[in-house]
Amino acid sequence: MVKNYLVLFVGFCSMVGMAQSPRLFKVEDFDLKGPVKTCEVVTDYGKEIFEFNDEGILVKSTTQYNEQDQDITYYMIGNGHLSEKRMESFKDNVLDKATSMANFYEVDTTQNKVVSEKIVSYDKNFVEHQEYRYDESGRLVGIISSHLDGVDETNITYEVYQNERTESHFLNGVLEKTIRVSENEQGKTVLTKEFVDGNPDTATEQKYDATGKLVSEELFDYDEANKRFKSREKHIFGYDAEGVLTEETIIRGAARSKKEYIFQFDSHKPKNWVKKIVLPDNDYTTRKIEYYLVAEEAEKPE
Repeated sequence: MVKNYLVLFVGFCSMVGMAQSPRLFKVEDFDLKGPVKTCEVVTDYGKEIFEFNDEGILVKSTTQYNEQDQDITYYMIGNGHLSEKRMESFKDNVLDKATSMANFYEVDTTQNKVVSEKIVSYDKNFVEHQEYRYDESGRLVGIISSHLDGVDETNITYEVYQNERTESHFLNGVLEKTIRVSENEQGKTVLTKEFVDGNPDTATEQKYDATGKLVSEELFDYDEANKRFKSREKHIFGYDAEGVLTEETIIRGAARSKKEYIFQFDSHKPKNWVKKIVLPDNDYTTRKIEYYLVAEEAEKPE
C-alpha cells in the first residue's frame, strides 16, 4: 500500500522465489535525495537502518527489533554489479546459521546477459540456484529456479501495441501475472493482474501524472459469477505545489475516509523529510539522516 511507501522497503531484502532479477538499490529507491550516507527509520517494530556508499548505492541494511534481535544484509559490488549478498539473522545476539543466507552472483555477457545466483545457508545447506536470462535489449525474459523441490521455469514475454506495453509472466507454462503500461502526455497507467493456476484472481491499477507522482491506486478482486474484475477499494492522492504528499482519500464501496500527511524537512539541499505525521490516526514516522560531505561543504571554514 502506498500509505507505507515512505517507511521504505520493509522486508524488501529477500529475493528468494521472486520473479525479478538481482539489482543494486540506490538512494532514490528509498524516497531520499542527495549524498545520503545513512538513514535510520523508527518503526512500530523497531527500526530500519540503511547505509549507502558515496555513489548512492545501498551497501548495508539493518532491521533491529530490539537490543538482542536483528537482521543485517550486506551488499557487495563488483564491476558495477551485485556480486554477493549476505543476510545475517541474530537472535539473542547469536548468529542463527540456519536462517542466515549467502547469495553469490556471476554475470556472463559473452552473448545475451545471463546472471547466475547461488543461495546457501550459513550452516552450508543448499537453498536455491537461480539463472536469469536477458534478451539483446537487456530485458529479463526467463528465470530457471532449481531448489530442493525440483526445477521451476518462468518465461516473460513482451508485446507493444501503439502506446501500450504488456509484460506477461508464465510459471511452468501457466500464466501468473500480466503488467500493462499505457502512456501519454498526461502520464501513465500501470495495470497489474495476478492469476492463480492460470485463472484471474486480483488486479491493481496505478495512475501516475506527467511528473511521475502516483495519483491513484485501485485494487480489484475477480468476480467469478460475472467474469470480471470488481473494485475492492481505491486510494486517491493529493500533493502540494512542491510535489509533497498532503492527503489520501480511501474509497470502499459507499464508504469514504481521508488521511492527511504532514512532513517536517531537514535543512539539507536537496531536503529530505525527517518526520511524517498521519492524521487522524496520529501515526508518527521519524527518520535520522546523515550525509556525505560534498567538496564545497568540506572547504567551508569553521
